[in-house]
Amino acid sequence: MKFTTSLLLAAGLVAASVSSAHAKIERVVEKSFTVQPGGVLQVNTQGGEIRVSPSGDNVVKVTARERIRASSDAEADDLLKKLDLTIEQNGNEITASAKYEQQPLGFHFGSWPPVNVDFTVTVPASFATNLRTSGGGITVGDLAGKVNARTSGGGIRLGKLGAEVDAHTSGGSVTLDGARGPVKLSTSGGNITAGTVAGEAELSTSGGSIKIESVEGALKASTSGGSIRAAFAGPLKSNCSLSTSGGSVKVTLDKATAFRLDASTSGGSVDAEGLTITLEKSTRSRTQLVGAVNGGGSLLKLRTSGGDIVVQTR
Repeated sequence: MKFTTSLLLAAGLVAASVSSAHAKIERVVEKSFTVQPGGVLQVNTQGGEIRVSPSGDNVVKVTARERIRASSDAEADDLLKKLDLTIEQNGNEITASAKYEQQPLGFHFGSWPPVNVDFTVTVPASFATNLRTSGGGITVGDLAGKVNARTSGGGIRLGKLGAEVDAHTSGGSVTLDGARGPVKLSTSGGNITAGTVAGEAELSTSGGSIKIESVEGALKASTSGGSIRAAFAGPLKSNCSLSTSGGSVKVTLDKATAFRLDASTSGGSVDAEGLTITLEKSTRSRTQLVGAVNGGGSLLKLRTSGGDIVVQTR
């Protein structure tokens, strides 16, 4: 019994030690810079979130929130000595980065790094942004500049943007309120939702559904694990392709839109009631429909291996 009691006591001490070692201590670093419109913001962090929003002046304000796994302020101070935190200005470019020293070989206890840094930044709306994080979400407000965003472990939330957008995540969903320029959105593990896109749109996911409320340019959308919903505004200006291996495809167009339809499914039916379509030879069946709509035009190619295809007009 004494041996068992000793084991229980030792286990309790270990548990207490683990709990203490995972206590969170936060430190905040803030810097502000006077800039001119049309600059660039570069942000790179390990294991932290990035939030960027527009300001009402020509000042960039950077707030770095250091989240430290330490049991005391003294331990936190020691851990921060190994953090390379940079917040600086070079002309009209602002750089904010946080990088912890390389993980020691053989280190397996707990998560690494022991310090994560979240960045919250306000910039003039005209700024372009280049954002990178290896373990957190990215949020961008209504900006007019180009947006490039990458994360390996979180979702991406984008507002109404005025220029080109390129965003990718390996572990979350992507949401875009709207964009005036071309858009490229991709994820390996979530849904993609977009509002109005004025330029070309390329959307791809390996593990979710895709929905775009209104696209004015070419659209290429593909998913291996969900449905696709897309609405086109105005004429079909160039060839478009929508494909999924695991869901349905639904497209909405203006009634007078002229295009060539090539729709095929292996696991459902094709429904295009209401279209004025000239069929190509031997192409009308329950699972396939190919022909010219309103005289023909750019190609609209629709494919699914696991659901129905619906083309409707408004």
